[in-house]
Amino acid sequence: MTELRTAVFPVAGLGTRFLPATKANPKEMLPVVDKPLIQYAAEEAVSAGIETLVFVYGRNKGSIVDHFDKAYELETELHNKGKQEMLAAVKNVLPSHVSCVFIRQAEALGLGHAVLCARPVIGNEPFAVLLADDLVLSEQSCLSQMADVYNYHHCSVLGIENVAEDQVSSYGVIGGTSLKSGLWELDQIVEKPPIDQAPSTKAVIGRYILSHEIFAHLANQGKGAGGEIQLTDAIAKMMKSKRVLGYEFEGRRFDCGSKLGYLQAQLAYGLQHPDLGADFAEIARDELSKLSTQ
Repeated sequence: MTELRTAVFPVAGLGTRFLPATKANPKEMLPVVDKPLIQYAAEEAVSAGIETLVFVYGRNKGSIVDHFDKAYELETELHNKGKQEMLAAVKNVLPSHVSCVFIRQAEALGLGHAVLCARPVIGNEPFAVLLADDLVLSEQSCLSQMADVYNYHHCSVLGIENVAEDQVSSYGVIGGTSLKSGLWELDQIVEKPPIDQAPSTKAVIGRYILSHEIFAHLANQGKGAGGEIQLTDAIAKMMKSKRVLGYEFEGRRFDCGSKLGYLQAQLAYGLQHPDLGADFAEIARDELSKLSTQ
């Protein structure tokens, strides 16, 4: 069995739902408390044993490259001022054994195309795909849970969760047979179907573990929903010859691609922050009390 060693982060999206905040700043660099979304995703990958992080980025995304690069001037200044805790936070963004690869996606043609851009790095190995928009709060990281499933079944695994009927048309939706609680043998996946055509209300979130065979399907994949090359369409084709499982992860997902989801994440992570949580909870209660009296 080939080990899962590489993860792909498609980060070329424009983040239009957060304009003007994302006019010059990538949406993946939006902070939740004290870390940007992309760092949470990278840490999740590392927790699952990933050793190589592949970032597929576009123009105006240079700050993502800078974030994972060494910051000599900043580190020197923090060292000279004796700010060791801050220095450690800057130097330990990633463990020393983890390497980063940056691939420029010249044209934003969809998630499927972004994944295809990583093919020269991946080769014939399985790999993970993480969308930083989806932030998952859990005791064992979402990708680590999925890696356990992959290591047991040796096939592609998609992270899924049940969504409300009025949200189905915003997701890739799966159909299949329940193997046991939380695990599905998939035979269908449809991108953004209307509810009356959806095979279920089980939606794929931004977590995937895929076999390298997906690249052959992506290379021949035409444009799908939204006029983009959809990863979902390629998975549907691969599913005809390769086993694909759906795993209902344990944890809470926050859709940080939406303003409301992002605010919910700030609240949840703020309340659980080891240094700030208690004070933040008091502030939140105070603000709610003031609103209730208005």
